[in-house]
Amino acid sequence: MFFILFFATAGLMFLDITTLLLDPKAFKDSIDLFVERYKGKNISVVAGIEARGFIFGPPIALAIGAKFVPLRKPKKLPGKVISQEYILEYGRDCLEMHVGAVDDLIATGGTLCAAMDLLERVGAEVVECACVIELPELKGRERLNGKPLCVLVEYVDI
Repeated sequence: MFFILFFATAGLMFLDITTLLLDPKAFKDSIDLFVERYKGKNISVVAGIEARGFIFGPPIALAIGAKFVPLRKPKKLPGKVISQEYILEYGRDCLEMHVGAVDDLIATGGTLCAAMDLLERVGAEVVECACVIELPELKGRERLNGKPLCVLVEYVDI
């Protein structure tokens, strides 16, 4: 994994997970670590946050016998939806869900907080959040209001 400076948004460092995905053993190992953690915890739904949560969420859900729910950005789902706006380090965005939260990375925590708010608004109990990578300097974990967060890798001194 490596950083790409100012990709898509000026002033933002983008952490590219492609190298993890290109290594079948490393990708499988990352999925297996989450599966071991959540196996037997009675998690009935894995919610994957667009877009890279869609990569990690489905194999975790399948392995633990849970449903997978994609949390989408605006205007990408047909029919009636509910949404939750959130603030990012580089602007605002919104998530929608058609009727534990998994993402590739936690930075400021804005996306995970919006996902938890959305899930709780529809009556879900968010047991834990899971991310492959955490950027602890950006203090996203602190915004989760004590909600457990499982991360596989902490990047420090970015």
